[in-house]
Amino acid sequence: MPDRHGPSPAIPVASADAACRALHEAAELNLEDPNRRGSLLEFGSAGQLVMTGDMHGHVANFDKLQRYCKLESNRGRFVILHELIHNGDGPENLDLSIDLLVRAAEWKAAFPDNVFFLQSNHELAQLRGQEITKGGRSVIQEFERGVAYRYGARTPQVLEGVRQYLASLPLAARTASGVFLAHSLPDPFQMEAFETGVLDREPTALDLAPGGSAYALVWGRFHRPEDVERFARRLNVEIFVIGHTPQENGYAIIGDRLIIVASDHSHGVFLPIDLSRRYTVEQLAANIRRFVSVE
Repeated sequence: MPDRHGPSPAIPVASADAACRALHEAAELNLEDPNRRGSLLEFGSAGQLVMTGDMHGHVANFDKLQRYCKLESNRGRFVILHELIHNGDGPENLDLSIDLLVRAAEWKAAFPDNVFFLQSNHELAQLRGQEITKGGRSVIQEFERGVAYRYGARTPQVLEGVRQYLASLPLAARTASGVFLAHSLPDPFQMEAFETGVLDREPTALDLAPGGSAYALVWGRFHRPEDVERFARRLNVEIFVIGHTPQENGYAIIGDRLIIVASDHSHGVFLPIDLSRRYTVEQLAANIRRFVSVE
């Protein structure tokens, strides 16, 4: 079994003021992003885009991602993050994924033209107060307990910063070469009903609620090759790259159109994409890198 214990109690922790500042700034940058059209991020044909999978507070893999990206000297490299929150790997099984969320927000503030985020089901659930239970525990309550552990009396202010950040997240990204990146895809039985127009606007409360297209996009599972093929034709997409479905070996290839990546354990991976070229699914999957390979 892969090791899912990413966070360390010894990592530097931002002050409450710094955390609030980073989360507010990241939210503003997300909403004002020049790459954003409605709820879709659009990338051109120059540079490299690094797609990650679910990270769930795995600070060790995030550290390696930062070392790989070297954004200080690689301004033509872009990175997409999603599903950063909810785990129980801290001391006494605390969920301290707030640490990763704040660090990612700080990274966005430092490199606003290079760091990007997507909405996910766990982050949407935290935003909406929709319960998810894992291992018999409420992940929303556990996340808020971890924030209280870190920030004490300033917890309400930090949680408000988290709320603003979560509400600012776009739904998906697309490259000029036809790679579509999202946290997931709708369930097969919801693909025909999916309203593609949700990508062209800011999602409404109805879009984000059960039955809405934004909700369907981040919660879907059980993707069969034939369903993905039809959905690709409908969206005029060559390849989808998503997370959401756990991958013990780090990734999976589904048919000719779908790659699923996971970044939340010791076998986790990330996917660099050359924006200047087109790929088959096998060619793109050949680019997959394991976090353990990063010094």
